[in-house]
Amino acid sequence: MKHSLITYRKGGLATQSMLLFFLTALLFFSCEDKPKKTSFDEQELQVDIPNFNADSAYEYVAKQVAFGPRVPNMGSHINCGEWLGKFLEDKGAKVFRQTATVTAWDGTQLSAQNIIAQYNPEAKKRILLSAHWDTRPIADQDTERQNEPILGANDGASGVGVLLEIARQIQAKKPTAGIDICLWDAEDYGNPGTVNSYSLGTQYWAKNKHVPNYNAAFGINLDMVGAAGAQFFKEENSMNYAAAIVEKVWLSARRQGYGSYFSHVRGNAVTDDHFYVSKLAGIPCIDVIDQKNGADFFEQWHTHGDDMSVISKETLKAVGQTVLDVIYRE
Repeated sequence: MKHSLITYRKGGLATQSMLLFFLTALLFFSCEDKPKKTSFDEQELQVDIPNFNADSAYEYVAKQVAFGPRVPNMGSHINCGEWLGKFLEDKGAKVFRQTATVTAWDGTQLSAQNIIAQYNPEAKKRILLSAHWDTRPIADQDTERQNEPILGANDGASGVGVLLEIARQIQAKKPTAGIDICLWDAEDYGNPGTVNSYSLGTQYWAKNKHVPNYNAAFGINLDMVGAAGAQFFKEENSMNYAAAIVEKVWLSARRQGYGSYFSHVRGNAVTDDHFYVSKLAGIPCIDVIDQKNGADFFEQWHTHGDDMSVISKETLKAVGQTVLDVIYRE
């Protein structure tokens, strides 16, 4: 508390004594009458945030990759989907398996499955956490074997791995808000330049919710969140549809000590799953996505090099701990 320095030029000793007494009493009572304020940082420390286990998240990424490419219509895709649904059921969630046949840009009919895990269903306030679990059917950014599907350790499995570890934490300690973990399918079968050819599973869900009249306060989509040296810029569509949520998440990153991963710079617009959650479903949703220099993606993007060698436990930890901070403060 600061006080102004006052100089009294007139008056005898008695007057000065009375003035000193009066000022002392005023200071005492003014301090006593005002309730003591706890600083913002001290209030934050009172929230018990679970500790995100990066080792577990890494193993969940590796488990998905071990199935092979998770391209719709492939046996490895079916097997991984069964494992994901059972995993979430075992972690105490009510699981919805939303199946649909969607048409890809080239006319291919894809058997897609959105896997949705609901926690604390009675809670009115809900938070949607999502990632796509399918992988790219071609390696169009590679110099060889371009027509073969990729493993998608970072582009696909990393976001899902983080959410599976969050599911494990939620089972152990239930947050106040209701949490819906949505694993989107048929996200990466699109064709550059073909409008609305990506995120087919999310587009289907936005028009056919797993629960009638479903809504959420906001959503956080995770895509490519496992590579070493990742940089998460403030993606353009996220800022256009949900700027307040971007700031909320970036604040949590700084609070947890991972601000170096979350840049204050605005990145390019990405037409990812979050875009359709915001635009079609009307739920403000952001994308936490690795953007090199705010424009490009990680070096092994859409190549056969997107395997477990690119995955960093430190990056998984930074993202997972940040998301836990967000949901346990709601």
